[in-house]
Amino acid sequence: MISEAATPVDGYVVLEESPRPDGVLTKERLDPVVAAARTGDPDAVHALLRLVKPAVVRYCRARMGGRDLSYLSADDVAQEVCLAVLKVLPNYQDRGGSFLYLVRAIAANKVADAFRSVARDRSKPVPELPDRPLGGNEPENRVLELDLGARLGRLLASLPRLHQEILTLRIVVGLSAIETAEALGISPGNVRITQYRALGKLRGMIGDREL
Repeated sequence: MISEAATPVDGYVVLEESPRPDGVLTKERLDPVVAAARTGDPDAVHALLRLVKPAVVRYCRARMGGRDLSYLSADDVAQEVCLAVLKVLPNYQDRGGSFLYLVRAIAANKVADAFRSVARDRSKPVPELPDRPLGGNEPENRVLELDLGARLGRLLASLPRLHQEILTLRIVVGLSAIETAEALGISPGNVRITQYRALGKLRGMIGDREL
């Protein structure tokens, strides 16, 4: 679902390779699918993955794209997120919140784990470099990510964490204000106000430096 404010970010061509979510990801849409998937119904599990995986892929690419992770694929991290979601699914208890909140929390943790892993690996010498990048990060994709994506990523990284999450979910992933609110456990009004403030800060920073 693409709302009027969820416009594509120019330069993130690589993100367009992944389709946006198949329909809305509100609690009302997800709850019946999650309930059926918890029973182990293969069709329901497939339907749930079809709903959440595009958003997970776009989220991971947005959080990792343009960074110096040359041998770590965002798509691999997205796959780990989906596997982790399926692992916790049988024990998931609906306590009134949205399943999307759990998915976003898992994705955020997996992305953080990926950065920590890269930070550790950089301190370890390797016998030789690979002949080609691993995990699908071909040179063509890296060029697309490293230009505007890298500079935009640096600007986003200077914002408070909630601002980063809201802009990622709204602008890059393409969630509505309601879906973003459910993913973050806050109100839609809070999402809209914070998004407005975050965009204002970005505009100010872009005015102070060349993007």
